[in-house]
Amino acid sequence: MTTRPARWLLATLLPLAIIAAGCGSDDDDSASDTTAASSEGGGACSEATAPDDAPAITIGAQDFGESAILAEIYRQCLDAAGYDVSIQEVGGFRDLELAAFDGGDINLAPEYAASMLEALNDQAGEATADAKETTDKLNGYLADLGLEALTPSEAVDTNALVVTKETADELDLTSLSDLADHPDLVLGGPADCETNAFCLPGLKSVYDVDLSASFEPLEPAAVAPALDAGEIDVALLFSTDSRIVTNDYVLLEDDKGMLAADNVVPVLTSELADVEGLSDLLDAISESLTTSGLTELNRRFDVDVEDADKIAESHLTDAGLL
Repeated sequence: MTTRPARWLLATLLPLAIIAAGCGSDDDDSASDTTAASSEGGGACSEATAPDDAPAITIGAQDFGESAILAEIYRQCLDAAGYDVSIQEVGGFRDLELAAFDGGDINLAPEYAASMLEALNDQAGEATADAKETTDKLNGYLADLGLEALTPSEAVDTNALVVTKETADELDLTSLSDLADHPDLVLGGPADCETNAFCLPGLKSVYDVDLSASFEPLEPAAVAPALDAGEIDVALLFSTDSRIVTNDYVLLEDDKGMLAADNVVPVLTSELADVEGLSDLLDAISESLTTSGLTELNRRFDVDVEDADKIAESHLTDAGLL
């Protein structure tokens, strides 16, 4: 499921700087916004009431921590509002998720605007750095599938190419442009990196860097361990992956602007979108999400090894939604 967002800084900068690159100025306000929401006791999820005729909701979760956390956030909010809601695991690739939508196995999923757009348009390069514009274009394709994307959140999660500090120091790597001097480096990442506009094709078209001959397809969970073990030289992670900071990886700067707006956005069937009040609840969840906040939720999952349901519950509570 290699598919997400835009901006990059060196991992040698403070973690806050990495986060700020992803969501502009929301980092400065996220803590105070969350505190204010808690003190006001908004409780949008617990105060809402599901219509009597609302259909059952099955949320698709892909096999990485962030998707599991987001799916739990959706589930717990909707459950508190009285919806019949459950989570269905759909594997690690977007085509499996789309097949689950098509087969009626799921009718809601957390997604990423630019990546889903490019997956549906055969990597045509339509995604831009503007989240609303990108989501509007995405909806043009989703309509043909009976699906709809709602308002994108401020939280951005982009593809991130990283190397160990030792590799960066040895080869003097700081940006994606620097990879052109090292065409034999082994890049490891999920299999769809080969067709993802924000991975191998983008490196070739934007940077004239071709790492396809040495690309090593890996399950998402195996990428960082392979980098640590020296089995690959460059790893495709996601920019909200807390291991970039905790493992002291160097995040290679996207110095030519290859990436676009991969904001977290809920995608649901048109039937669900028409349910009174449901889109408002999902929009409230999106309003609670920031890049910095999502990175911290991921850290709790990856580093503290907390369960996704506990992380989701605390987020909803802190945001004043429960």
